[in-house]
Amino acid sequence: MFDYIAERVIKEGNYIIETGTTVRSAATHFNISKSTVHKDVTERLKGIDRQLYIEVREVLNKNLSERHIRGGLATRNKYLNK
Repeated sequence: MFDYIAERVIKEGNYIIETGTTVRSAATHFNISKSTVHKDVTERLKGIDRQLYIEVREVLNKNLSERHIRGGLATRNKYLNK
């Protein structure tokens, strides 16, 4: 793997852990696609830094479990603001 890819993957992982952000928000922050971030932190990171991968996976699982709540709140706010 190229060094610049490994560096990007580690930066993405650290950003997700520090901010607790979603894959979509991380993609916006790094100006890359959501698919790239997802592949980086779920596949590539495992081979680069196993401990960081475990920590990122915990954040991603938390975000996944809260996804339906955030969607409901967004819909609620949409209709409250009309």
